[in-house]
Amino acid sequence: MALVDTKKMFEMAYKNGYAIGAFNVNNMEITQGIMKAVAAKKAPLILQISRGARSYASMSYLRAIIDVAVAENPDIPICMHLDHGDTFECCKQCVDDGFTSVMIDASHHPFEENIKITKQVVEYAHAHGVVVEAELGQLGGIEEDVVGISHDEIASHLTDPAQAEEFVAKTGCDSLAVACGTSHGAYKFKTEPTLAFDVIQGVADRLPGFPLVMHGSSSVLKEFKDLINKYGGNMPDAMGVPESAITEASKMAVCKINIDTDLRMALTAKIRQVFSETPAEFDPRKYLGPGRDAIEAMVAHKLDVLGCVGKAAECM
Repeated sequence: MALVDTKKMFEMAYKNGYAIGAFNVNNMEITQGIMKAVAAKKAPLILQISRGARSYASMSYLRAIIDVAVAENPDIPICMHLDHGDTFECCKQCVDDGFTSVMIDASHHPFEENIKITKQVVEYAHAHGVVVEAELGQLGGIEEDVVGISHDEIASHLTDPAQAEEFVAKTGCDSLAVACGTSHGAYKFKTEPTLAFDVIQGVADRLPGFPLVMHGSSSVLKEFKDLINKYGGNMPDAMGVPESAITEASKMAVCKINIDTDLRMALTAKIRQVFSETPAEFDPRKYLGPGRDAIEAMVAHKLDVLGCVGKAAECM
């Protein structure tokens, strides 16, 4: 089947208490690893493309890779989503390039300016049959071009449920990324976090049936952190979102969970392991292949955590 938007995905996820995995793609191996896991688990999928990915691989290459993934998996609903578009012009270009979903992140602007920019994107995207994710509140951490607030400020920049209700009414966005205590990157927290489930519930109470999104939701899995550190890396203090919290959020109003850092760590860990154990190796297939396999296993595990295994058919 062709690329789809997230409307049916989110409708079913909200109704049945699970979330869709939104995985960032940067190259063929990452995409292949994700697709092998999703195909085996029969799960719906959102493939995200960031500004960093477009700069690294170019949109034409990424689109061609995704087109192959769609053609080879006709029984898997796949959405191509712009991650963290920061301007109207960026979102417009991605709509014109065939994205089926775009995110406008104007959360760093004052509330009224965020509404104005988001509404402009919504009007253009909807006119072209594309759905829009927006963001309200601010996350911490750093990932690619997205620089959040300091970790100490996270608690004071959570999404306000009353503002969320007003924001959605005035912009017409289709989903909303909320700040509920998560953070971008691998070094999310100094101690194990407790997510603000009261914020999620507060927004859900004011916007019943409306799909919410959690950014910064990689768990920084110990398995890969240990491998990276064992084979010459230096990530001793990396800490992510507990998977139990992700599962709980998935059963609430959160219909989309963003995962990027865990993909990077899985790939990096296996490449480091190959280089260390077989230092004479120079064939990229011999280290990218194991990295791809690690991504497949990690994504398969994440789909279980999100509760979306076997849900592909109902999302088509």
